Amino acid sequence: MEDVARHAGVALGTVSHVLNHPHKVAPATLEKVRHSIDELGFVPDRRARALAAGTSNVIGFVVVDLSNSFFLDMARGAEQEAQRHGMNVLLANSDVQPEKELVYMHLFNEERVAGILLAPQPTNADDVLQRGRWRSDVVVLNTVPGDPDLCAVTANNELGGYLAARHLIDTGRRSLAFVGGPFSLSPVTDRHRGVERAVAESNGSVRLTTIKTSNVQAADGRKAGRQLAALPANERPDGIVAAADLVALGIVQAFLAERGPRVPEDVSVIGYDNNRAAWDSEISLSTLAQPGEEMGRVATRLLIEEISHPANHEHQRLDLEPTLIVRQSSTRE
Repeated sequence: MEDVARHAGVALGTVSHVLNHPHKVAPATLEKVRHSIDELGFVPDRRARALAAGTSNVIGFVVVDLSNSFFLDMARGAEQEAQRHGMNVLLANSDVQPEKELVYMHLFNEERVAGILLAPQPTNADDVLQRGRWRSDVVVLNTVPGDPDLCAVTANNELGGYLAARHLIDTGRRSLAFVGGPFSLSPVTDRHRGVERAVAESNGSVRLTTIKTSNVQAADGRKAGRQLAALPANERPDGIVAAADLVALGIVQAFLAERGPRVPEDVSVIGYDNNRAAWDSEISLSTLAQPGEEMGRVATRLLIEEISHPANHEHQRLDLEPTLIVRQSSTRE
């Protein structure tokens, strides 16, 4: 900064204003200082500035899987809320690798970010949180951590499973299948529990079959779809709740490839997440839309509240509701 000040012929404080409060600097001076910054190739040391100021304007966000548009929506919501408060978001994709979650958490810790948003693999959250001494405040998304001294923002997956099954039952389906896994993932078990609740309300008029998969990818759906297509028509379910849109898409693909039951004439299919695959497929998928953007905004708001007012902050556990979206795959018209 001293080099920039000498080069531009201004006071050191003026350079500081250009970097931090440009609206306070006259346009001609602003242009002169910025020209010197470009000429010298000056880049502010963010960590040094954070140490000097005792704070940072950067939030780190560790996301489990950016190939899933649900997490992209979270990131978009977080960025929107952070910008409202004059802050920025650095995004890290762990790519469903637990060790990478820990690597990025340590990286953000070393960078002394103001706070960290963590949307981990649900089975890995507590392990990540316990394996480091985090300087920054942390808010967890999409799963509830064991530590009560952390805020968490989740989606009500049990309600989503219930709404999916209720929709199929209300449209006349009487033999349902839930397809998804692994059941070690709490979102999968919660969605299955919601389906069970809707079926239980039918007082025996609806039956439920559960097909467990090793993951929630399209390949898992295709494998389950081939199994279902091979069943005799009188043993085959007429309504399918998939644990994720990719699973639902795989099921539909298998039915088409095997010339199996027609969707939705013979069997209705509903997915979960409202990923791009849901509306881009040949048969558009009914689905449960996750409140991703809202989760990102709410989690960021809680984090900034904790950063700004630590003494008065109360940790919260918020459960947001999904939305049923009905498309071709579950409507018989």
